Amino acid sequence: MAEADLAPRFAPFFGMGGIAFAMIFGCYGAAYGTAKSGIGIAGIGAFRPDLIMKSLIPVVMSGIIAVYSLVIAVLIAGDISPPPGQNYSLFNGFMHLACGLSVGLTGLAAGYAIGVVGDTGVRAYMQQSRIFVGMILILIFGEVLGLYGLIVALILNTKSRG
Repeated sequence: MAEADLAPRFAPFFGMGGIAFAMIFGCYGAAYGTAKSGIGIAGIGAFRPDLIMKSLIPVVMSGIIAVYSLVIAVLIAGDISPPPGQNYSLFNGFMHLACGLSVGLTGLAAGYAIGVVGDTGVRAYMQQSRIFVGMILILIFGEVLGLYGLIVALILNTKSRG
């Protein structure tokens, strides 16, 4: 098989798609989690302003989801070089696309979970303080979905390097 068949000129398109999907879906999940949790925090802030600082945990956890996506996007971008000195195969393109999709879509799911749990959890925490530990545990289980996607994306990125 010819070298041009293994590394066509359009192969970097799929790697760039992986970067885009990682950032778009991951940041959308982080934004949803932040917005949904923020609504709950704003709701309790009027009644119990002393609880606002402890209630910011879901917002921080949502922001971490975007960091996972950023890490993968930077790693993929580091493997793509301009055309003259480039040897970027179709295999690398599809592996980088899979990296971006795995971290992006799990980030979307994690952000959704954190947003729903964060909103409901901080409202329940306002009424009953013993719910706090349970809320944090559920948030951790929501966050770990994004971490699983990051781990899979890192493994795929390592495999793409040969």
